[in-house]
Amino acid sequence: MRIAGITIPDTKHLSHALTAVYGIGPNRAADILKKTGVAGNALAKDLSAEKEQAIRQAVEAYTIEGDLRREVSGNVKRLKDIKAHRGIRHTRGLPTRGQRTKTNSRTVRGNVRKTMGSGRRKLEKT
Repeated sequence: MRIAGITIPDTKHLSHALTAVYGIGPNRAADILKKTGVAGNALAKDLSAEKEQAIRQAVEAYTIEGDLRREVSGNVKRLKDIKAHRGIRHTRGLPTRGQRTKTNSRTVRGNVRKTMGSGRRKLEKT
């Protein structure tokens, strides 16, 4: 089964398999299955053509995949263009939602600390 160019896994329950589509999480997948009357533990390979089409229409009613990715990247670009604080953090590759950076996100900042014994070579025995 394919939805919006994404192949839905046949061997997973539909409640988990639908999350393969960008923009559909567990809650939205459950809502879609409830609207279409399909059980959450059903497999994609066991669906009839009518049920597949109903799920496809319900999924495509949302903004998903390419359109959603474009929208999100447009929002980030807007923040960068207006030089908002969050936009500057995106540009620098730092956390944008207020997380601390003194002890976390060291590798992103380029501040990699090594412990004393990590770089030592083992002595050869003679």
